[in-house]
Amino acid sequence: MNLKEIASKQIQDSIETKKAVLDTLLPEIEEAGKIASEVLKKGNTILFCGNGGSSCDASHIAAELVVRYKSGNERRALPALALNADSAVLTACSNDYGYEFVFSRQVEAFGKPGDLLVGLSTSGNSKNVIAALESAKKIGMKTISLLGGDGGKMKGMADLDLIIPRKETARIQESHILIGHILCSIVEYELFQLG
Repeated sequence: MNLKEIASKQIQDSIETKKAVLDTLLPEIEEAGKIASEVLKKGNTILFCGNGGSSCDASHIAAELVVRYKSGNERRALPALALNADSAVLTACSNDYGYEFVFSRQVEAFGKPGDLLVGLSTSGNSKNVIAALESAKKIGMKTISLLGGDGGKMKGMADLDLIIPRKETARIQESHILIGHILCSIVEYELFQLG
């Protein structure tokens, strides 16, 4: 296999994964956009969490809501927070309680009834995201999971699961960020009629 073939295969796999998302998850993506929009319309906050590449995706989506998604869409900032962004909280909680609790402690601190937690996990087995979902449920928050493969242990824990029907982490993450962008686009349309 040469470099062109390696690149071509990656692109083709990405296209096929996104086609599968289009064919199987469109109603769930629309529902997630409606949930996020309603939460923000009521003045509530969206919290995001994930590990590794999913933590980057969580930060990316939160930033799109706080700042803006689409260039030229001038609007007010929206309340969104990536729970993986505060290194002092992450390291203190890891040291004092364990890494399993780094997100659930923050959900307890910042989450309120009517807020939304979006948990990202390519495997669906991230213990700290599972703990965050459990804490969110106790508080009365709405919950959405972005997962991959068979959904892992997180499947069915959230109010709404969006499961990418693939096993390869890269393809799952590419689809998660696509879904995140679509959510931001729906929010900007629903709240501000911006296209």
